[in-house]
Amino acid sequence: MSAYVFSLPFPPQVLICRNYRGDVDMSEVEHFMPILMEKEEEGMLSPILAHGGVRFMWIKHNNLYLVATSKKNACVSLVFSFLYKVVQVFSEYFKELEEESIRDNFVIIYELLDELMDFGYPQTTDSKILQEYITQEGHKLETGAPRPPATVTNAVSWRSEGIKYRKNEVFLDVIESVNLLGKYPGVGWLGHTVSANGNVLRSEIVGSIKMRVFLSGMPELRLGLNDKVLFDNTGRGKSKSVELEDVKFHQCVRLSRFENDRTISFIPPDGEFELMSYRLNTHVKPLIWIESVIEKHSHSRIEYMIKAKSQFKRRSTANNVEIHIPVPNDADSPKFKTTVGSVKWVPENSEIVWSIKSFPGGKEYLMRAHFGLPSVEAEDKEGKPPISVKFEIPYFTTSGIQVRYLKIIEKSGYQALPWVRYITQNGGDTDDLHTFVYVLRLQQKHLVRGKKGKRYLKQPEVKTHYLQI
Repeated sequence: MSAYVFSLPFPPQVLICRNYRGDVDMSEVEHFMPILMEKEEEGMLSPILAHGGVRFMWIKHNNLYLVATSKKNACVSLVFSFLYKVVQVFSEYFKELEEESIRDNFVIIYELLDELMDFGYPQTTDSKILQEYITQEGHKLETGAPRPPATVTNAVSWRSEGIKYRKNEVFLDVIESVNLLGKYPGVGWLGHTVSANGNVLRSEIVGSIKMRVFLSGMPELRLGLNDKVLFDNTGRGKSKSVELEDVKFHQCVRLSRFENDRTISFIPPDGEFELMSYRLNTHVKPLIWIESVIEKHSHSRIEYMIKAKSQFKRRSTANNVEIHIPVPNDADSPKFKTTVGSVKWVPENSEIVWSIKSFPGGKEYLMRAHFGLPSVEAEDKEGKPPISVKFEIPYFTTSGIQVRYLKIIEKSGYQALPWVRYITQNGGDTDDLHTFVYVLRLQQKHLVRGKKGKRYLKQPEVKTHYLQI
């Protein structure tokens, strides 16, 4: 197996290469770019290309192509996972992975490639471990045989010993993306994420739990969620729970214990990492429903009527709502009329932005827009970009997942503060599947005791607020 990094624009150049097994001739890489261009022109571009007996597996990052070649029947998912890991490690080392950063750090990059993979097999891919013995700073020559870092030989390779903090804290981020798919039979070219009878065809929630750990020593953490399997096993089936699917854990989690009693027990790495990811196949309706009617008049003007309706409970309020509506590139002379908020034309993005500062639940608002078209044009056969909706809802979760407890166990017995926040954001846009893009930031506030035992909201000094567990 060999690994290459190409640069663009043309002519492409091989910036970095490493032949791990010696079974693929280095000249084979010259065939990659012509094949890529040929397949792209034919509309048959694939992440795996072949020439003779050599397979090219590639990804693109900024203006760079990262390519792995193999003659053997390699595990493709492992190869792509490795390529994305290379991007992640290089980005953490150099902040931005681009041609200039590669040219400025040839020596370090070759050292990293040698540590990331050995004879075609991935080895140390944790950037925190790599940064312990591959640094960007100069270092003095040490006499005697070099010793590997303790983290490489420890049973807990992802955490160093002797870590100390004056204030011990743990921050949990429950981050969810909502994906909706469907088709709407309305007027004009805007397809909505619903079926012909107004229902969502498919919806899913993709989530992850990320942590920032600032704990001394070698602590053990135990995390409890409102997991449906756990609640059923413990006789709490009637309690509010969620059924997690496709759960993937960080290497620090004790999988055998999770399989036995659904307890998430682990010794965490220091700093920031992703503890787990999951998916939920569940019905999710659009929280802010958009109806649009678009009329063209003799190709001389175009009119929009946009209705926005909030489909969440009245006690909740969406803040900082932005509705982005695409318009033709050659539209001009805009006129707007709205029942609430403000509308502005952004010609450089070919869109209008309808901004509503506060959108209570159970309300609906109307906006009209009028544009002139300078010339007669043919009907555009290509798909149009989707309407996107961005907003924030305080005290709101989409799936209902909850962190029920986080226990911190350390032999010194120190007290630590665990915090949690919930963030629901937009799903990834692929083609034109996601007609509505929802970005929710959940503004949690601390509950503290005041006089006579009353509870007051105290806003902490962080942008998106954490709630103490």
